[in-house]
Amino acid sequence: PTRTSSEPKFPKSLSQTLTAPAPFADETNCQCQAPHEKLTIAQARLGTPVDRPVRVYADGIFDLFHSGHARALMQAKTLFPNSYLLVGVCSDDLTHKFKGFTVMNEAERYEALRHCRYVDEVIRNAPWTLTPEFLEKHKIDFVAHDDIPYSSAGSDDVYKHIKEAGMFVPTQRTEGISTSDIITRIVRDYDVYARRNLQRGYTAKELNVSFINEKRYRFQNQVDKMKEKVKNVEERSKEFVNRVEEKSHDLIQKWEEKSREFIGNFLELFGPDGAWKQMFQERSSRMLQALSPKQSPVSSPTRSRSPSRSPSPTFSWLPLKTSPPSSPKAASASISSMSEGDEDEK
Repeated sequence: PTRTSSEPKFPKSLSQTLTAPAPFADETNCQCQAPHEKLTIAQARLGTPVDRPVRVYADGIFDLFHSGHARALMQAKTLFPNSYLLVGVCSDDLTHKFKGFTVMNEAERYEALRHCRYVDEVIRNAPWTLTPEFLEKHKIDFVAHDDIPYSSAGSDDVYKHIKEAGMFVPTQRTEGISTSDIITRIVRDYDVYARRNLQRGYTAKELNVSFINEKRYRFQNQVDKMKEKVKNVEERSKEFVNRVEEKSHDLIQKWEEKSREFIGNFLELFGPDGAWKQMFQERSSRMLQALSPKQSPVSSPTRSRSPSRSPSPTFSWLPLKTSPPSSPKAASASISSMSEGDEDEK
């Protein structure tokens, strides 16, 4: 398909930046070969000219390269639809002279910029103040930086002449992260980092730590190790207790289930309507029937008499109406007469 005038034309080096480090300008002589016509911001936002990308320049120290740096470069890269981002990095001499000592040296800072995905080209030993000759040499269309006036080298704002020329495009700073913030954290927690590096094998001389502080840090490291061991023991103890509680809970739950089952079985056998009661009643009734004597018949059979004896006369026993004795003596006399009658009968 044919490319329209509004479509961006990316340089070949852009695809290379996604798979390889960005090149150095002084090693590859990366310069725009197309005629460098003056562009306005409105033209650049439309994606013109179609024969070359808009060349955007961003500079800085980039010490302790962090996400704030990367976001600023991302904004510079995406200011226009078709752009080529050049990043200038100042040397150690210029930085130490105008700003102060850096944590990373210039070679480390150069290399850090080469591996940022938004960077197309790195310019080493960049000038502190941008001159017309420098802008012309690298065919720079616009300069990207945050809009806060940057006072340095005897100037209230080193980008003042760039802004007056209409070549300045502002970017936004990322709050909460900066090189100064990172250094402040290190200074604030200096003892923590010194102890950590001593523990990792660095010497006191390499850390610029005195003999007394070295002994103090090593003692604190031993104390921390002991605390860590105690903490591990406590955590293991808690885990053991938790496991015991879980197992005891399971045992109690199983015991409750077995207890319900046992109680249910017991009630089925020995409850009010249990099978054991019915069986006991049946056996009890059988035992009572076996043990209780049969009732005597109403008429008893006639006794057989011996033939040698004469039949005795038959007496009819009639109930006698007796009056209660009037006195104890009378009662005893009646008892004695009854006994005599029994003897006579015998």
